[in-house]
Amino acid sequence: MTAQPPSPAQQPQRGLISALVLLTAICVTLVLLVVVIPAARSDPYTRTTLQLSGSAEQGEQLFLLNCAGCHGIAAQGLVGPNLHKVDNRKNNRQLIQQVVSGRTPPMPRFQPEPQAMADLLAYLHSLS
Repeated sequence: MTAQPPSPAQQPQRGLISALVLLTAICVTLVLLVVVIPAARSDPYTRTTLQLSGSAEQGEQLFLLNCAGCHGIAAQGLVGPNLHKVDNRKNNRQLIQQVVSGRTPPMPRFQPEPQAMADLLAYLHSLS
């Protein structure tokens, strides 16, 4: 048995399939470059903070000194939002970025030492 060459009708199909495979490979590569790799290489501050264990008691003191003016002494929300169950709305990376960037005005930028940020995260988790 000898293989028969593809008919003229089958040749465009092969070209289309090859193009689709190539396009899929390009899309997967772009997703890796744009989404997955940068997330794996998060900034050193966030990475260091997430490796530390925080103290909710220390975090509460930090909160009272720096955050309670806008979020309320009990984190119930005033000018800033209520922070109870905030960890249901944002993950730790998002919480860190929110604090250090001051992304939503009028919240100021605030970047405590990584241990202090770990303490603040522990306190925010205790509000759940």
